[in-house]
Amino acid sequence: MRRGVNILGYDGIWEGGADNPFRMSDFKRIRQAGFDHVRVNFFGFRYFDKKGALDERVLGILDSVFDHANAEGLWVVLDQHDNEGCQIEPEGCKTRLASFWRQISARYKGKRPGLVYEILNEPGGAMSHAQWNDALAEALATIRAKEPERLVIVGALNTSDMAAVGKLALPAGDRRLIVTVHYYDPYRFTFQGASWSEEFSKVRNVAWGADASRQKIADDFAVVARWSEAENRPVYLGEFGAMETAPPLSRADWTRHVARTAESLGWGWAYWQFDHDFSLTEAVTREWNKPLLDALIK
Repeated sequence: MRRGVNILGYDGIWEGGADNPFRMSDFKRIRQAGFDHVRVNFFGFRYFDKKGALDERVLGILDSVFDHANAEGLWVVLDQHDNEGCQIEPEGCKTRLASFWRQISARYKGKRPGLVYEILNEPGGAMSHAQWNDALAEALATIRAKEPERLVIVGALNTSDMAAVGKLALPAGDRRLIVTVHYYDPYRFTFQGASWSEEFSKVRNVAWGADASRQKIADDFAVVARWSEAENRPVYLGEFGAMETAPPLSRADWTRHVARTAESLGWGWAYWQFDHDFSLTEAVTREWNKPLLDALIK
């Protein structure tokens, strides 16, 4: 699980749509391009019924996604991406998170060896480190009750804060854990033109590439690398990317530098994302953005 791409977070597939815009045939394209896994961004809490049971129809779609990915030899990270409620109401999140993983673990126990669980995307907001460690411990214990050998990915509070890994409380005896970080620095470059950001929506033409900027990436990653070595924990760069509105040459250069720096430390990674506003593909033609793909794979 070395080179991957994020998929399906904002896609109509979960509501029963097809080709909105992701297609099941895209798994073959992803594999042929040189990726070995996908990170499925699944907003799990949306599909609880009033009794807290996950929608069987949506779980069937999830099964189909796994089937198509596995048929192409791709590993799958199931990322519980639904973090907004957790950032606002930490205590309620703890209960829902345990319920989600209890149902998922019961469904996939003894099945799908190429499936990796990611407990929660980007915990943060109103959560404290203590609250997150508590919720994480309960969710992990829920999984381990049925699946002691399943690979599980965990992130620190505020996943883009490199120093936060030092505040993670992980069970010392559980060596089937991978710690994840995300990276979008400098945000003025990576988020420029983002319609959803009041701070960056009108920012344009910010380039990247100065020696100091390259050194900043090395320095940031070194914080995590030192912790990883001391704790003997593997690291996964689960998200990194720059908006389509960034200058193309700088976008490719930044992407290449982040990917190669991660690889030099032995980290696997997943680019954010296959389609939508950080897209690795062209919106109209659906062809790969070749300079960006080359930056990742070559």
